[in-house]
Amino acid sequence: MARRARRAPARPDLRSACPIAGALDLIGDAWTLLVIRDLLFFGKQRFADFLDSPERISTNILSERLQRLEERGLVERRRYQERPPRDEYVLTARGRDLLPVLRELIKWGQQHVAGTAKRPPAGYAGVAPHPPQ
Repeated sequence: MARRARRAPARPDLRSACPIAGALDLIGDAWTLLVIRDLLFFGKQRFADFLDSPERISTNILSERLQRLEERGLVERRRYQERPPRDEYVLTARGRDLLPVLRELIKWGQQHVAGTAKRPPAGYAGVAPHPPQ
């Protein structure tokens, strides 16, 4: 049985060849890293789970960010229910590679942003386990 070829993630239009600018083109808006945070550290996978985050992302923004993350190869959408159709989202290896970046952002925020938490919040799951492929 032949395996289906994986399609390459869509290449976004980059502002420049600078790696920092390129990374920001992928994940540098106000919501994308928070969605990735929820996937990585809180084990959230379903649309409603993301809506429960304290930042209160709106449904239209969340839909757009999940679609963008999927198009760029950072998350994979999986159907878990047919009727009505329901999907869940899991990080790809490329998305999981952001773990050290988020850890460093946490450290930086704790050191330099007054009022940020010094300890993990309730519901923190460490690094969420990888779901089966």
